[in-house]
Amino acid sequence: MAPDTARLPAATRIGRTALRVDDLGETTAFYRDVVGLETLSESPSRAVLGVADTPLLVLDGTAEVAPRPPQSAGLFHTAFRVPSRAALGDALARIRDRWQLDGASDHRVSEALYLTDPAGNGVEIYRDFPRSAWPHTDDGRVAMGTDPLDLDAVAAAAAGASTVPAGTDVGHVHLELRSLEAFGEFYVDTVGFEQQTRMRDATFVSAGGYHHHLGANTWHRRSEPASGAGLAWFEVVLPDAEALDALRDRLEAGQYEPTAVDGAVAVTGPDGIEVRFRAES
Repeated sequence: MAPDTARLPAATRIGRTALRVDDLGETTAFYRDVVGLETLSESPSRAVLGVADTPLLVLDGTAEVAPRPPQSAGLFHTAFRVPSRAALGDALARIRDRWQLDGASDHRVSEALYLTDPAGNGVEIYRDFPRSAWPHTDDGRVAMGTDPLDLDAVAAAAAGASTVPAGTDVGHVHLELRSLEAFGEFYVDTVGFEQQTRMRDATFVSAGGYHHHLGANTWHRRSEPASGAGLAWFEVVLPDAEALDALRDRLEAGQYEPTAVDGAVAVTGPDGIEVRFRAES
């Protein structure tokens, strides 16, 4: 665990996720019509989707992209967090009407629906239980689990909305990597997230006591770094410029090479996955 002076501020959150896609039109339609995001801007090579003028997802179709190799690291899922069970029920209705549900779980801290986009990227849509109801271990860490989800109750809460409501965001990003040790060395020891839950083949880290802003697993025994279609980069948003400067110092001290990209500090983490850090605007 990183020392207090090296931890990310409690207000740190996940920002945008960017995906390299081969069929921009089909993938855009999925995130609009099934997930329920709004198309904020669109061109022949790029689409930005989000909610209430807040971008959450960038789809990059600027060039022909090779498929993601079967053994490569990369994205396990992007997790869109909705603010209510009614919004989760609406998402379930859209999935049942227009797509296929891959799975559903009660994680004791949240209720989650799982599906896969047309390009093979994992997607989670979830809503949190109140923090006061989250279980904790004896040492104060959040104790997640995986129990069956009552889909009938979720469906009964639906309000009939065709889009996600204001307040929806990217709650977390879950990665598939070759090494959980390398993940911890970068995201905990250098970046400053705190470990919340560690399993045999998965780990979950966060800032501010959240159940997880990032997850990582080695369930499928990936053996190659990230390449091809799929995750291009994801974004971590810090509350202010001072916190961003402190993080830049930690990255440089850790012998990483941060670069400036579109107002963010970009760095390549484990398995060649780019992460961008920026201050809240």
